[in-house]
Amino acid sequence: MGQGLSCAATQEHGLFSAVQSGDLDTVKAMLERDPSLTHQTTSYDRQSALHIAAANGRIEILSMLLERSVDPDVVNRHKQTPLMLAAMHGKIGCLKKLIEAGANILKFDSLNGRTCLHYAAYYGHSDCLQAVLSAAQSSPVAVSWGYARFVNIRDGRGAAPLHLAARQRRPECVRILLDNGALVCASTGGFGCPGSTPLHLAARGGSIDCIRELLAWGADRLQRDSSGRIPYLVALKHKHGACAALLNPSSAEPLVWPSPLKFISELNQEAKTLLEHALMEANREREKNILKGTSYSLPSPSHSDIGADDNISEASDAELCCICFEQVCTIEVQDCGHQMCAQCTLALCCHNKPNPTTACLNPPVCPFCRSTIVRLVVAKVKDCDDADQDIGDIGSPKMRKARKSRNFSSEGSSSFKGLSAMSPFGKMGGRGSGRIAADNEWIDKP
Repeated sequence: MGQGLSCAATQEHGLFSAVQSGDLDTVKAMLERDPSLTHQTTSYDRQSALHIAAANGRIEILSMLLERSVDPDVVNRHKQTPLMLAAMHGKIGCLKKLIEAGANILKFDSLNGRTCLHYAAYYGHSDCLQAVLSAAQSSPVAVSWGYARFVNIRDGRGAAPLHLAARQRRPECVRILLDNGALVCASTGGFGCPGSTPLHLAARGGSIDCIRELLAWGADRLQRDSSGRIPYLVALKHKHGACAALLNPSSAEPLVWPSPLKFISELNQEAKTLLEHALMEANREREKNILKGTSYSLPSPSHSDIGADDNISEASDAELCCICFEQVCTIEVQDCGHQMCAQCTLALCCHNKPNPTTACLNPPVCPFCRSTIVRLVVAKVKDCDDADQDIGDIGSPKMRKARKSRNFSSEGSSSFKGLSAMSPFGKMGGRGSGRIAADNEWIDKP
């Protein structure tokens, strides 16, 4: 009997070693001799062959095990599923295969009460994070739980995936979660200091990139944790000077993704990327002014960035934005077809403030024809023949004046004056702060 147990243990160990090393032929041969090995687990952690394959990215072995009807939601000693281990180790191929096989993305482990979404955010695997979020949109989870609730799912200590990503310095995961509806000002339970927001946790971790993303989405610099500390004090305590400078309530307010854009029903991904880039660049200029003269000054732009404006062709000069006359038109309003640069588009959307009495936002309107903006796309680039006909003497003031008169109607001239009176971002700090003044108090936008 003792010899038999010894042989079984040796065979079991050989299976797990073969799975870990990716030896598909050996695994096949062993399972053909003894199909019951698919249900064997390691003695202490109770890891199955499927767990080991998922954690090590052995997708061929994983696929073979799933074809043999192995439960995709089998759990180990800590109630972790193979899907969680794939998310933990960033094995995107195995993760997608498990999701295709019906693995439950809403399973919780017994260590910290976390799901595969928490694991992907904590370990910074943005591709796995995006795959799980995409699966949640079309799975029973979206119906039973609701997608927004899943994105903000809490672990056993009250931490949402956004809290974990911010604390672990994962800016790409922070951006993805915010883009999918994560609550930027949500407080934790027992994770970190109770009552911490993602901004508190990013300040503690010293990630200026995470702080930048959170501020751009309207994170409140004045929100306090249960100890009464604002993120600025947290950054100071942990000696993150540059982070503290940006979080200092006395420094200029950051621009935020403007709420009026929520009225735009069709904002394609290319246009959104341009607008996000314009917003982040404006905030970088703000950061440079805040950090100027300190030991935390941001690095100078690369040579390629400095020369970017100088390399714009003369042909593109004919398509300068008629609001600022500085940037090339990159955004087009449909269906009227008027064009602006991304910076002025953001300034336009930040310009409309909600009514303090009703907290009602007005949709932005095109400054040229006054029509409500319902769709933004990337501006169309004219072909060479059209460009030659329109360019003429591009350096001539007459040419620019003629182009200005073509784009502006008399009805829209008041909007032009309102926007051109200021540079697109020169005085937009307060307007882009994501708050409105009412009875001498600041309240969040709805």
